[in-house]
Amino acid sequence: MKILSVQSSVAYGHVGNSAAVFPLQRLGHEVWPVLTVHFSNHTGYGAWRGPLLPAADVAEVIAGIGDRGVLGEADAVLSGYQGDPAVGAVILDAVARVKSLNPDAVYCCDPVMGDVGRGMFVRPGIPEFMRDTVLPAADVLTPNHFELDFLAGTTTTTLDEVLAAVDAVRARGPRDVLVTSVLHDQVPDGSLDVVAVSDDGAWAVTTPQLPIAPNGCGDVTAALYLAHLLTTGSPAEALAATTSSVFAVLEATIAAGTREIQLVAAQDAIATPPLTFDVRRLR
Repeated sequence: MKILSVQSSVAYGHVGNSAAVFPLQRLGHEVWPVLTVHFSNHTGYGAWRGPLLPAADVAEVIAGIGDRGVLGEADAVLSGYQGDPAVGAVILDAVARVKSLNPDAVYCCDPVMGDVGRGMFVRPGIPEFMRDTVLPAADVLTPNHFELDFLAGTTTTTLDEVLAAVDAVRARGPRDVLVTSVLHDQVPDGSLDVVAVSDDGAWAVTTPQLPIAPNGCGDVTAALYLAHLLTTGSPAEALAATTSSVFAVLEATIAAGTREIQLVAAQDAIATPPLTFDVRRLR
């Protein structure tokens, strides 16, 4: 599989493309990384260096890939944090170009906007841009619970409400939705759900809530879910493989005592997911 991944990049650590590319390659896929920023480290440290690339420069790189005559070979376009609507427009243009050349290609969007306890952490206007412009263009969407509620225009506390919110989002474009960090009335204390919904049904995995929330996990999750979904064609199988691999990465991160996710240390669990958790069908 060939994936055009338009995301940020850091020299130290793993977020954006620096979190997505290696796991995809470890699974045997070709990745064409296009960078939207090239920072020394992720912004969670409070200080960083490096350039935010202008939208025109991002477009030039994608145009150069097009000059090679290979955009039609892409099976998917993957995007994450979009800090500027102008960059978002470039991504959507790339999606349109790829799909015009390969109608079977899919667009997977991780709609990075905010999280529980932090609220929105993107620039004003970005959440509305994601909701109104990007969402309808996506085929696969991977929000966290907080982002799902914003996109659906609701507040969900029960499993039925979560599923209804996913249905509302799916009605606007994406056929496959993966919701991470889900808390609802049926989740045991100290646990989280990850929920996958498609035309074929809905499934969930319950995992322990580990005492860390490092940057980059959402980027890895989106990349892995896209890869497994396209490879297997099964949301349930993709959910099982993705949650197991990400949990292994988190365990390795805790063992290392670092704030940077341990992708290299956990690479075997990425290449061969241990299938740690049971998948239950919700409907």
